[in-house]
Amino acid sequence: MIYERRLYRCIPGRLPALLARFEQTTLPLWQRHGIRPAGFWTTLVGESNHDLLYLLAWESMAERERVWSAFMADPEWVQKRTESERDGPIVANVTNEFLLPTAFSTVR
Repeated sequence: MIYERRLYRCIPGRLPALLARFEQTTLPLWQRHGIRPAGFWTTLVGESNHDLLYLLAWESMAERERVWSAFMADPEWVQKRTESERDGPIVANVTNEFLLPTAFSTVR
């Protein structure tokens, strides 16, 4: 199992719109596509309170590429993402990295 760590830095004041989009749109679409979230976090104390950080679980990089590409091309996702940004952009930037659990990790 590998984990993808994704960090969304929102435009100030737009984090509530991102959280609503995830809850109402993204998560149901992910379920349909077989994307497995491992957790979501916002910053309580730290550098920025405009961030959403989450982990996705993948069996392999090949699975990630296949499933993520299908999700990103899903016409419903494209439409809903566009609609969610009619009041302006939500996300300033996104970073991601792929994590491999160590032999002694409690998460496999």
